[in-house]
Amino acid sequence: MNVDGVPYRTIWLADDGWSVEIIDQTRLPHEFIIARLNTWQDAVRAISDMLVRGAPLIGVTGAYGMCLAMHEAPSDGMLQRAAGQLRSARPTAVNLAWAIDLMAEALSPLDPGAREQASYALAAELADDDVEACRMIGVHGATLIQSVADRKSGPVNILTHCNAGWLATVDHGTALSPIYTAHDKGVPVHVWVDETRPRNQGAGLTAWELNRHGVPHTVVVDNAGGHLMQQGLV
Repeated sequence: MNVDGVPYRTIWLADDGWSVEIIDQTRLPHEFIIARLNTWQDAVRAISDMLVRGAPLIGVTGAYGMCLAMHEAPSDGMLQRAAGQLRSARPTAVNLAWAIDLMAEALSPLDPGAREQASYALAAELADDDVEACRMIGVHGATLIQSVADRKSGPVNILTHCNAGWLATVDHGTALSPIYTAHDKGVPVHVWVDETRPRNQGAGLTAWELNRHGVPHTVVVDNAGGHLMQQGLV
């Protein structure tokens, strides 16, 4: 998605071709900071300290953490150690365990000399698959928004809770992907953004990314959601 006109994913390889860069989400919405992961322990900290969040992004970050481990030492011992610690960085994230297990199963049978290259190829595939899945959510979901727009005057008002945008995935987002797709096609859209206490993912993340992409929105307190629906404003 776009940040002030510049397209970004939430995770990508750095210019050196092996280290990994992410958007530090703990610094949003006040600062846009790119953090570099140079070791697999950096990936563990990025997941556990919520520099990255959202199940799809956490899974891909774990996969790239395995790449960093194989860059350091593609041994059996490193493979098992990194997989175990990365998997435990966020026990509730189903995508994380899935991605780590997938990487470990693919890398274990390989000669150690082939593991690093194979790990980066598989992690990139997982990232691209997530991007495409989220893009298609947008394609299908935007038709629903368009159908509402065709029946009414003025913008289509959509209520969100928490953050299910591109910050939670590699790109596009899940629930927000149809909003971005519709907006980019010129469908008039307005988003009511619940602040989502206690961590304020709506006010701090959803509103930030909608603003940077140019989507009209209004931040509301969580309890306002029921009132907006009752008044037919969603």
